[in-house]
Amino acid sequence: MSHNSSATTLSRPVVSKRTSTGVWWGLLGVVAFSFTVPFTRVAVEGLSPLFIGAGRAVVAAVLAALALGLTRQRFPQGCQWVRLAVVASGIVAGFPLLTTFALTSTTASHGAIVIALLPAATATVAVIRGRERPRLLFWVLTAVGVIAALVFALVQSGGFGQLHWADLLLLGAVIAAAIGYAEGGLLARELGPWQTISWALVVASPAMLLLTLLSLGSGAPSATPVQWLSFAYLGVVSMFLGFFAWYHGLAIGPMAQVSQIQLVQPIMTIAWASLLLGESMTWTTAIGGLAVILCAGAAVRVRLNPPSNP
Repeated sequence: MSHNSSATTLSRPVVSKRTSTGVWWGLLGVVAFSFTVPFTRVAVEGLSPLFIGAGRAVVAAVLAALALGLTRQRFPQGCQWVRLAVVASGIVAGFPLLTTFALTSTTASHGAIVIALLPAATATVAVIRGRERPRLLFWVLTAVGVIAALVFALVQSGGFGQLHWADLLLLGAVIAAAIGYAEGGLLARELGPWQTISWALVVASPAMLLLTLLSLGSGAPSATPVQWLSFAYLGVVSMFLGFFAWYHGLAIGPMAQVSQIQLVQPIMTIAWASLLLGESMTWTTAIGGLAVILCAGAAVRVRLNPPSNP
């Protein structure tokens, strides 16, 4: 899910460039990811957050291992394993676990607003990781976006004197995913887009399997069919199939255009939260979401369109 980000503009696999096709594949991936937060909110009503966060990765890892084996992909070499561990820590372990625990005590629409920082955060990590030197405007817009998200979180938490622990978890999830996406974008140049997320899932599978078993210490999970279906979606689509569509769209490109489609993901998530969960749309949510999304979008565009040298 992921995950999924503008950092992948770092990768440029050799694929025929069919702009409209790339955009549609990217949009399909974003639609798949936009259901992640609402379905996580449904799942945590009946399943433990640890089981959801770790178990979905185990499900996806099984599918990833099958895909890698059936297509006979080459094994990563040397330090690529270490870099895959970084990707796995961010988007296979960090983001799913942190968001799942956060959504046990906050709404899906609230989570979507804070997570809307992800494109700008990923662009920031990509700038640092790639040793880029963007314009000052990029940093200004990124800082304004962070401030807008923090103000929104503080207002929703009951005032400027406190910040709910769920917001700290969501901010941690954004940082984890940004690091994972940025490193994954670089690594995709060498291993391929979908191969990178698949190998990351395989690398993380021992730890995720252990956490899943630990979550079963108090007994077998019990949930309604809807909650189990939500969990299945998180494992099969959010953690695996969604990345196939997203990375395929980025591979077709042009990546600078396709990557920006993710900026509409928070809007979709809020819409699904309203339609599926009955969450009300408040003025605070609307204004906060608009501010964060606009700042994130502007920061990404400034990074993707640096001034030309004379």
